[in-house]
Amino acid sequence: MAITSTGTPRTLSAAPGSTNYSAMAMVTTLFFCWGFCTVINDAVIPHLQSIFTLSYLQASLIQLAFFSSYFVFAMPAGKLVEWIGYQKSMVVGLLTMGAGAVLFVPAAAVGAYTFFLAAEIVLAAGVTVLQVAANPYVTILGPPETASSRLNLTQAFNTLGDTVAPYVGGALILSGTAAANPLHVFRLPFLTIAGVVIVLALAIALYKFPRIETTQDYRPSSLDIQKDSIWHHPHLYLGAIGIFVYVGAEVSIGSFLVKYFNDPLIAGLPLEKGAKLVTFYWAGMMVGRFIGSAVMQKIAAHKILGWAGVGACVLVLASLLGTGYFALWTILAVGIFNSIMFPTIFTLAVAELGPLTGRGSGLLVQAIVGGAIFPVMMGALADRFGVHHSMTLPFLCYIFIIYYGFKGYEIKPDEPHSLLTAAS
Repeated sequence: MAITSTGTPRTLSAAPGSTNYSAMAMVTTLFFCWGFCTVINDAVIPHLQSIFTLSYLQASLIQLAFFSSYFVFAMPAGKLVEWIGYQKSMVVGLLTMGAGAVLFVPAAAVGAYTFFLAAEIVLAAGVTVLQVAANPYVTILGPPETASSRLNLTQAFNTLGDTVAPYVGGALILSGTAAANPLHVFRLPFLTIAGVVIVLALAIALYKFPRIETTQDYRPSSLDIQKDSIWHHPHLYLGAIGIFVYVGAEVSIGSFLVKYFNDPLIAGLPLEKGAKLVTFYWAGMMVGRFIGSAVMQKIAAHKILGWAGVGACVLVLASLLGTGYFALWTILAVGIFNSIMFPTIFTLAVAELGPLTGRGSGLLVQAIVGGAIFPVMMGALADRFGVHHSMTLPFLCYIFIIYYGFKGYEIKPDEPHSLLTAAS
C-alpha cells in the first residue's frame, strides 16, 4: 500500500519537460523494498503464533504495532521531508528500516514476543518515512500530466514486493517451525533485509538526483481557515472512513490467510505451503492495478470502485459460505478487486479541496491505522467463532466501499466551492 506526503507541493519553477527515468528507476527500488517488508509479516505472524502459543488476538498485535506506526509517524515524516528534503529523508527511512530488521536478531535471542513488537515498530517507522518521501518525489520527476502514470508504475513494483514476500517468508521462516530453536529462522531473512536496505541507503545517498525546485508547501491564510474546514467536505471524511475500512479489510485478510488455509474446513494445508499460496492474493492486486489503470481511461473511477466493492463482497461471502478449495480460491481472488481501491478512494476524497488538500491528505494518511485495528478485531472474532467465520468482518468493510463508490464520493452542492476555486 502507497501513501502521499501530508503537504501539497507548489511548483516554484517549471516542471521537467521529460521524465528522468534513471532517477525514477532508483526510487522504484524503494517501492519494492517497503512492499516486501510490509507483507513479510504474513509469514511472521503464524510462525510467532505457533512458537509462543498465541491466540489469534495476541498474534494480531504484530499488525497493530506495524500499522499504528503510520498514524504516529506520518506527520513527523512530513516535517522531516520539509526539513532535510526528499533524498536525505529516503536515506533516513532506509537506515531506520535496517535498524528495525536488525532488532529481530536480539528479539530471537531473548525469545520475548514484546521485543518482536518493538522491532516491528522501528521497521514500520522507516517504511513510513520512506513512503512519505518517495511518493511525492515520483510525481515531480517529470511532466505533471504523466504523474499519475509514473505513480501507477512504481506502485506496481510495490505490489511486486507484496507478491514475492509470502513465498520467501514461507520458505525461510515457516519452514523452520520444527527446528531445534525455531526463533533462529528470523536471522537469515531479516539480516538480509538489513543488509539490502543499508546498501540501498548508501546508493541513494551517493546518487546524483536531479535538482527540482518544487517543495514549498501551501499554507492557507487565516481567512481561509475561518471560512472553510475539512469537516465541511463529506466526500473527504467519508473517504477517510473508506481508507480506514479498506486497509483494515486488506490487511486482515492477508494476515490470516495462512491460518485460514490451515483450517480443516478450508484446505488443512501446512503453514509453509499456505504461505506460498498467499502470493496469489498479492499477485492479483498487481494484475488488477494494471487492468484498472487501463479501464479508468474509459469508465469513471467511482463506478469502477463501486463495482470492485461488489466483486470483493461476493467473493468474501462465497468463501464464508463455502469450504475446501472453493473457499480458498475465492478469498484469494479478492486481491484482484482490492487493487484499485486505495488510490481511487484517495483521489476521489481530495477532489476540489483546493488549499485544504494538504490537510485532507494528512487525514487520509492517518486513516491507514485501520490496518492496525481491524486485524485485532478479526483476531478476537477468530478466537470466539473460528478463523473461517471471522471473514465476516472484511465482508462488512467492503459494503462501505460499495456505498462510497456509488454515492459517498459525491461533492455536495453546498460545499464552499467558490472559496476553493479562488484559493487554488
